[in-house]
Amino acid sequence: MNLFQRKSVADLQSEVQTDQSLKRALGPLNLTALGIGAVIGAGIFVLTGQAAAKYAGPAIVFSFLLAGAACAFAGLCYAEFSAMIPISGSAYTYGYATLGEFVAWVIGWDLILEYMFAASTVAVGWSGYVVSFLKDLGITFPAAFTSAPFNHATPPGAGWNIWRLFTHGWTSTGAVLNVPAMVIVAVITVLLVMGIKESANFNNVIVAVKLAVILAFIAVGVGYIRHANWQPFVPPSLGPGKFGWGGVLRGAGVIFFAYIGFDAVSTAAQEARNAQRDMPIGILCSLAICTILYIAVSLVLTGIISYTKLNVPDPMAVGIDSLGHSVAWLRPLIKIGAIAGLSSVILVMMLGQPRIFYTMSRDGLLPPIFSAVHPRFRTPWLATILTGATATLIAGLFPIGLLGELVSIGTLLAFAIVCIGVFVLRFTDPDIQRPFRTPVFWLVSPLGALCCFWLMYGLPPDTWARLIVWMLIGLSVYFLYGRHHSKVQRRARASSSPAPAARA
Repeated sequence: MNLFQRKSVADLQSEVQTDQSLKRALGPLNLTALGIGAVIGAGIFVLTGQAAAKYAGPAIVFSFLLAGAACAFAGLCYAEFSAMIPISGSAYTYGYATLGEFVAWVIGWDLILEYMFAASTVAVGWSGYVVSFLKDLGITFPAAFTSAPFNHATPPGAGWNIWRLFTHGWTSTGAVLNVPAMVIVAVITVLLVMGIKESANFNNVIVAVKLAVILAFIAVGVGYIRHANWQPFVPPSLGPGKFGWGGVLRGAGVIFFAYIGFDAVSTAAQEARNAQRDMPIGILCSLAICTILYIAVSLVLTGIISYTKLNVPDPMAVGIDSLGHSVAWLRPLIKIGAIAGLSSVILVMMLGQPRIFYTMSRDGLLPPIFSAVHPRFRTPWLATILTGATATLIAGLFPIGLLGELVSIGTLLAFAIVCIGVFVLRFTDPDIQRPFRTPVFWLVSPLGALCCFWLMYGLPPDTWARLIVWMLIGLSVYFLYGRHHSKVQRRARASSSPAPAARA
């Protein structure tokens, strides 16, 4: 068996033409809105303030620039692949076409960290904003049902001791379940089962709401900036990864989570009306718009309030509170925008994961249940329900910090492999039709991969250890099931087996 057996681009393009199971209903505006819907969420409403307080101070702007540069390189590579191979497998399919089945499986398993865990992470942030907003209205939820029952801190001296990382550092919070986080994931799951067009229309509305709120925050906050809050812009280092330029790098690795989502656009390729034209537009436009908004918000937020006060679940609301009663009207709008924004992120993440499962199942690497399409709604409904049930459980049990770093490292690894894949395919299959070509690929592709690996290097050892354990679990699934049922491997075995001897 050849673990690096590739799936030819010609076969993939033929598959796009013959597989009409999913409904083609999305145009460039829908795709761009999906990208914005996924990117503008927990990163801008939650992680911006927390990363500034814990890692980089006002220099979190540089962290966003570093993460944005890595995303720009990766985004150009995604645009080339998504136009050339407009199929719902995203980075998994791109890896299959360039680096072979084993690498494709690693990416596919890795994308679970990005999409399913991201949906759970954002649901936890959504819960915090909803509980805070309802409290302002006089409605109080019992604390036991609004947070995770467990918290986790890296045990002192754990280093790369995987056993100690998983068995120590856990504490009970006294809570039972994060019920609001579980409810929003369940509601989004039902919406996604009902249809892609309905989901996209819902996303368009809430994207418009959150963009209006973010622009209002920037417009109001810029008049209250105090330059003293930016001094020093790069706080002196207090240890590895805590302020200083090391903190800027650590912050970039952590808030890279804020950028995930533009790649989720590629998972909707089989539901785009004109994928070869519209996929690059959706990916690159959403990434550009979101990068500008992140930089503007981080500058305003750290300018109106000291970064030391931003390690809270709702940093933008805290920033507005610091400005006094004259702008108090903006506080409830910030929370409404955050709730809407986080809702759209959950939706797009939950949209992406079942479509990865759908493609892997059609390749034989996962059981057929994952590629079942609803006869009426034309969505991968069973994969969506399974994804939703798992994400609901994770959102109810685990804290946002632990989940967020896992999502970042999983996404970075997938992006790095996509960048490498574009470079490799330019030499192995130079004559393939490419509706969109990554400019200066010999520079952009290597830089994209290097940026991603560099940001991964900035993440703490315990996050790496958890990634290794996750990958070991995935390899077990592949060698016990996937390699035995792979359609590509079966075709390769059939073509290499000798023909039966002719009868006399």
